[in-house]
Amino acid sequence: MSETRDWQCFEIATDDHGIAHITLNRPEKRNAMIRAFWDELPEAIRMLDKSGEVRVIVISSTGPHFTAGIDLTGFADMTGNLGAGESDIHREANRGLDFYAMAKRMQDAFTALESARVPVVAAIQGGCIGGGVDMVSACDMRFCTEDAYFTVYEINIGMTADVGTFPRLLNLLPEGIVRELSYTGRKMGAEEAARYGLANKVYTDHAAMMDGVMEMAREIATKAPMAVHGIKNIITHARDHKTAETLDYIALWNASMLKQSEVMTAMMAKQSGEPGKFAPLPPLKKVSGEEE
Repeated sequence: MSETRDWQCFEIATDDHGIAHITLNRPEKRNAMIRAFWDELPEAIRMLDKSGEVRVIVISSTGPHFTAGIDLTGFADMTGNLGAGESDIHREANRGLDFYAMAKRMQDAFTALESARVPVVAAIQGGCIGGGVDMVSACDMRFCTEDAYFTVYEINIGMTADVGTFPRLLNLLPEGIVRELSYTGRKMGAEEAARYGLANKVYTDHAAMMDGVMEMAREIATKAPMAVHGIKNIITHARDHKTAETLDYIALWNASMLKQSEVMTAMMAKQSGEPGKFAPLPPLKKVSGEEE
């Protein structure tokens, strides 16, 4: 699937288990999120999700740091160049509209992780800074090396984080901790992140982390794809809705989506000890007016 596209910010590979591995590949720039990143990430996620063949997406990185966050040079460029001769009022209005459109575009890039039908797993080493926190908080799970740390860095450059940190981080950490991290910009180390539940597990080094993450991804890939899709969908819905609403939603989901063939295949696999031969997720169909 990745052969049809030259990626500037990533390397993408899929294996026979249905695991897609997205690797941030700009270690010399600490994997900073340049302008192309905001187009490539959602495109890559939607491409992988579209076929239905992928069961799990793993996002990892290269070099000493997971990501330094938003590339500030590209960030300044994305706010747009103001036209000569514009009045101060028009200039300020255009700046605000340009910034709003840019923020929505960046938010959409990370919402694609949350909206994917399959689990998205982040494997984090070194610094996960600024926009990196936004990205991994939109993933289903986060695994770390011992040297990993998280920092809501925006306060240090006079900004309020706006790409997803607060609405998602508040679902992963106690409110007081989120406020402390955000007001101070301090680093939260891997062990502290695991203690509060932001990180699922901490590994000694990158190789051990990737072995553990891929082993878990292969385990998920053996499960019924529609059931995994349903679980991700319902957990996200439950997070954002009241219990009674989610109970009704899951009843409707299973009434319309539960596949008897998947249940039978899963039961047979359990009895035989052999991997179940499940049908892939149905390919996503193009919506009218949607670009390829």
